[in-house]
Amino acid sequence: MTSELGLEPGDQAADFTLKNANLNAGPDTMKLADVVGDSGGIIVFTCNHCPYVIASESRIENMATRCRSVGIGFVGINSNDPIVYANDDWDHMVDRAESMSYPYLHDSDQTIAHAYGAQRTPEFYLLDGSSKIIYRGRMDDSPRDPNSASTNELDDALNALITGGIVQTPRTESIGCSVKWK
Repeated sequence: MTSELGLEPGDQAADFTLKNANLNAGPDTMKLADVVGDSGGIIVFTCNHCPYVIASESRIENMATRCRSVGIGFVGINSNDPIVYANDDWDHMVDRAESMSYPYLHDSDQTIAHAYGAQRTPEFYLLDGSSKIIYRGRMDDSPRDPNSASTNELDDALNALITGGIVQTPRTESIGCSVKWK
């Protein structure tokens, strides 16, 4: 059941059809089913300008690579209003996507961010093979300084998914910039 904070662990992920700014990593439009296969997938709400995203990008890229290696999908979604932050417009997304190995989708009307209840960038949703959310929150407790991280909640949840275990911490608060709403 969707809470006032959006989708939570245990909920089915909301479907979407969004335009992809990274044609090197997927078709021009993608649906949830294109991301989540039999093994699951990760959706990260992200953007171009947030210092938390920028500082985490190498770890986000490593996570995307790891997911591909074990048959788990990975996609970034930018829902920020480009009027509030011009760096989050489509052209800047296409430019940024040149350094990404994963699809980078544009939620231009913010419908998907509202459906999921995304609050910050970066914010991660780990889905099992039936598109049920099994983890929502942050990558770790130090997105701006990876050397100071003392937790790895997303990695722990991914390991549980891969090994058929139970996610011990299914929900954390994301740390980052707020989604820039219209």
